[in-house]
Amino acid sequence: MAGQTTAQRGAPGRADNTTARPPRIGPEGPRIGRRTLLILIGVAVALLTAFVIWVFYGSSWLRVEKVSTSGVEVLTREEVEAVAATPIGAPLVSVDTGAMERRLRQKLPRIDTVDVVRSWPDGIGLKVTERKPVLLVEKGGAFVEVDAKGVRFATVDRAPKGVPLLELTPEPSASLRRFGGDGLLREAVRVAGDLPAGVAKDTEVVRVTSYDAISLRLTRDRVVTWGSGEDGPAKARVLAALMKAAPKAGQFDVSAPTAPAVSAS
Repeated sequence: MAGQTTAQRGAPGRADNTTARPPRIGPEGPRIGRRTLLILIGVAVALLTAFVIWVFYGSSWLRVEKVSTSGVEVLTREEVEAVAATPIGAPLVSVDTGAMERRLRQKLPRIDTVDVVRSWPDGIGLKVTERKPVLLVEKGGAFVEVDAKGVRFATVDRAPKGVPLLELTPEPSASLRRFGGDGLLREAVRVAGDLPAGVAKDTEVVRVTSYDAISLRLTRDRVVTWGSGEDGPAKARVLAALMKAAPKAGQFDVSAPTAPAVSAS
């Protein structure tokens, strides 16, 4: 129209600034709502948890297929594994290793310690430590083995080689009333543990009549008066020195290690 001004008509050849434009999408693309994202994460976690549980309990991948036993000397692997009663075919993660350990120690007193371990992906390991006898107590023609803790753990028909016999013949005394037979047994074990290796090998009998009257009978009819179990390491050093200085002597007294004595018989 003739009445329109140039400003109203717009500059010739220039696009109208009021023309609608399409919405712009940011460089990260369309956004997912926070709630939807949390739901997706929860579903993923639930699926992963279900898968892990199935792998450990439902699949055939991680099940017990074999048992290995180590550390046995007197015991056999067969008797240890029979008592262990490992659930072959069960999920490895479900095996109650603590119950197996308690059962082994209860039914096999020769076992001092045992570790039941899972050996992934399909095994159970039984790591056994047996008790070692340090003294023998004769009983009805058999021998009761006593370990370094004073535990009587097994009865055998034959005396193991190199283990001294305990002669526990306590006389009525204050020490017997105070310590009792078990206390005197522990003192004998204590003495046996303090003996030098060479003397221990030659010791045939440990004799206990009271707390402070312990003696040893060695090979070749040699006798050692030990006294009480106190100062054992010092007595052991003195005894080793005496036996080296007087190899043909028959009597050794280390009950007072600062004033030892030795005689021919």
